Amino acid sequence: MQQQALIEKLKNRKARLSVLGLGYVGLPLAVAYAKAGFEVVGFDLAAEKVAQINQKRSYIIDISDAELAEAVKPGGLRATTDFSELANVDCVNICVPTPLGKTRDPDITYIQAAVASISASMHAGMLVILESTTYPGTTEEVILPILSQDGLEVGKDFFLAFSPERVDPGNATYTTINIPKVVGGVTPACTEVARTLYSQVMNTVVPVSSVRVAETVKLLENTFRSVNIGLVNEIALMCKAMDIDVWEVISGAATKPFGFMPFYPGPGLGGHCIPIDPFYLSWKAKQAGSEAKFIELAGQINGAMPKHVVNLVAQALNGRKKAVNGSRVLVVGVAYKPAIDDIRESPALDIIELLNKGGAEVSWYDPHVPALPAGIHGEQLKDWSKAGLAGFDAAVIVTPHPGVDHKILLGAGPLVIDSRNALKGMQHPDLTRL
Repeated sequence: MQQQALIEKLKNRKARLSVLGLGYVGLPLAVAYAKAGFEVVGFDLAAEKVAQINQKRSYIIDISDAELAEAVKPGGLRATTDFSELANVDCVNICVPTPLGKTRDPDITYIQAAVASISASMHAGMLVILESTTYPGTTEEVILPILSQDGLEVGKDFFLAFSPERVDPGNATYTTINIPKVVGGVTPACTEVARTLYSQVMNTVVPVSSVRVAETVKLLENTFRSVNIGLVNEIALMCKAMDIDVWEVISGAATKPFGFMPFYPGPGLGGHCIPIDPFYLSWKAKQAGSEAKFIELAGQINGAMPKHVVNLVAQALNGRKKAVNGSRVLVVGVAYKPAIDDIRESPALDIIELLNKGGAEVSWYDPHVPALPAGIHGEQLKDWSKAGLAGFDAAVIVTPHPGVDHKILLGAGPLVIDSRNALKGMQHPDLTRL
């Protein structure tokens, strides 16, 4: 019986595991598998990533070179671009990107390409788990027909499940190992095999009744955050109009020990999850004849925050009888969150583009980010000192990285627009808060 045979191989660490997609989700998972005693093959299209892994050089903040070196060894982790090697593995975790199209429709082409590669090497006794965030129904409606086309029966000959990734890049407290792992299979047998795999590595595994439930769990988590951030951003706009300190309001409300959870306003949403995942749920809801009003409204509010920040820059400059056009403006922090180098969907990029369109001479500073993406124009500031800041008309704190002394901005010359409360509690005539 394929189910029991694979379960025994997993428990005895004899199963060969694989991870398809070696980014912020896939690489930590592959390292965790290897450190637990499994032989792991990591697959990626990027030859540069594969080479770096095999040379024991990490390219993501959550895995140090030392951790990678511990995993990359004979009988542990190795990486390859040769997808034909999938024929020799027992389990595959799919960890590929799932962006939105220009019309906010789900783009699952990376998932489809990954499944096509697996299908070409499909064999009896294989477990396939999708971890990429997607809309409810993807596993059964898109993946299952492809993997079943050679007559293999799911739950008997092979096993298919979904387990939402919950990676929080840069979070040293919650990691791949100790974040509870939700998993749902196409059949109960699929759930049990997938649960067994994760139980060898993760501290807590939470089985749910179906893949659709598991798919929706992740979307609810990030929709919850998106909607609440949208609410607090709207409160911030209202407080600004009424000359009320929104940060003090939130601090006061957070003293209530029940019925309130603090969320904080900012210049917009960034990263690979919160700006994207709710629209997967919204899109699928529309297919089912339902309307996701909260999701759409939160998206509108959060999406307008970069423009609001640029308006604050314009208002501050007007106070000195200057225009955005021709002013030197510094954007401080371009990663989407502190302490990481990830710029995916970062609101800083939108702010830079809006300032450029307004005619500003834009520079940027970020100790974690080596360069802006193609098409985003700005001069990199490398001298974070009063001398280096001289000559700027305004500075916008978008992402406050730890270790950066933001107080140096005050009195250095530029007007300061603080969109993250990085200068909490400080008062200065040149300071404007969100």
